[in-house]
Amino acid sequence: MNGYRRARDEEGSAARVLALSDGVFAIAMTLLALDITLPTGLAPAGFEHALGELMPNLWAYALSFVVIAAFWRGHHQVFQHVREVDGTVVKLGLLNLGLIALMPFPTTLLAEYGEQPQSVAVYSGAVAAIGAAQLSLTLVLWKRPWLSSKAIPDHVARNDVLDLASMVLVFAAAVPLAFVSPAGAEWWWAVLVPVKVVLGRRGKRLRAAV
Repeated sequence: MNGYRRARDEEGSAARVLALSDGVFAIAMTLLALDITLPTGLAPAGFEHALGELMPNLWAYALSFVVIAAFWRGHHQVFQHVREVDGTVVKLGLLNLGLIALMPFPTTLLAEYGEQPQSVAVYSGAVAAIGAAQLSLTLVLWKRPWLSSKAIPDHVARNDVLDLASMVLVFAAAVPLAFVSPAGAEWWWAVLVPVKVVLGRRGKRLRAAV
């Protein structure tokens, strides 16, 4: 393994971490859809009203699905060449997964009470916390090349760090903004769209060059 020591047993295998991670991400994505339901036996007028009332749930579901999918994709990218894990990586990985598993709760808050500043603040804080955990995990793996069969090139790692840091900063800044204007905080999230597009394309080019 490029001269580095091998894992002593399967407990040190990154494959086990990835298998658990995929399961948690999949379950969290599935749980997001549980609140999207309509009462049975509705009259036509009641059906139209209930369908309109469901739109915030659909919006919150779509947003959280995209957020979780982005974190899942980044998680796989950073683990692409990792072959072993140590205690620090396992702890940070479990922290990250624990926060991901909680995402259905702030998603429900956003869907049901999206006009309340506390709901928007909790959602923003949850996403910022997940980003911070994944950012810490990325930094640890970057600085411990002996855990990988192929070290992450510095320019690729820096782009990944910048990508995650931008997400943390935008959502963290939305927490206090939510208490001034909940709608303004939600519009503030849109700042990430061009940033993620630019950094995502740059990351693809850097990985392709490697």
